Amino acid sequence: MRATARVLVYSDDAGTREQVRLAAGRRPAADLPPVEFLECATLPAVLSELDAGGVDVCVLDGEAVPAGGMGVCRQIKDEIFRCPPVLLLMGRPQDAWLATWSRADAAVTLPVDPVQFADTLAGLLRTRLSLDA
Repeated sequence: MRATARVLVYSDDAGTREQVRLAAGRRPAADLPPVEFLECATLPAVLSELDAGGVDVCVLDGEAVPAGGMGVCRQIKDEIFRCPPVLLLMGRPQDAWLATWSRADAAVTLPVDPVQFADTLAGLLRTRLSLDA
């Protein structure tokens, strides 16, 4: 097992980034390595981290301003070779069709439900880490 799993969290709102960190905890599931969070508040920071490599999962805030997570997701799916799985944070459950349009691998609503979020993140991490093994 790897020493850590790297999760990129994009939101212009520090409170949303904190919700994600608290919901995931140090380890979203017992069978996964501890999580290292890479926090980004701007699109250029997201692209820089992804270009550097080593990101296992991206958590993108669909409500972020000025670049919303749905548009960012679609962009990175087109531009990043072997793009990591994306977990999209949506403001309303009715926006699930937009998550599909953005090509997100999973979506949850805000505010973050800790149990649902940790389970969804763990599933994406398991898939990504098993592919990298």
